[in-house]
Amino acid sequence: MNLYLVQHAEAKKKDEDPQRPLSEKGWTDIKKVAAFAAEQANIKVNNIMHSGKTRARQTAEAMADYLTPPEGIRKEEGLEPLADPLVWAGRLTKIETDIMLVGHLPHLSKLAAFLLCRDTNKEVIQFRMGAIVCLGRDESGIWSLHWMVTPQLLR
Repeated sequence: MNLYLVQHAEAKKKDEDPQRPLSEKGWTDIKKVAAFAAEQANIKVNNIMHSGKTRARQTAEAMADYLTPPEGIRKEEGLEPLADPLVWAGRLTKIETDIMLVGHLPHLSKLAAFLLCRDTNKEVIQFRMGAIVCLGRDESGIWSLHWMVTPQLLR
């Protein structure tokens, strides 16, 4: 099983727009990453789950435009910035298909740290806005880092 963790793309500043939609740079970046995901990484997921915050929803929509998941995108609880990473760590034990989660820091960083080394306080991956991190789980339930791509790599 592959788990694709996506930090939302760059958003507008809160004083510019309190809803914090994606900035022009954010849209450009996430479209490059989404095209890579579809054309080079050949990612296949049934749906893309996001936190519900505007910047995460728009990032998920951009990914869905390229990946065309059969079940679309949907808001899921437990992906907010300060959500408990152990909630998703538990959910993942019951999931067998590849999935994509679009969220925020520090949640994604803590979730990845827990899956990889059972310690939410270790920063094992330096996430970047608009980046995809691919973690894989083997048959015995052990997680490992497979790859990461950032918008900066695709320029």
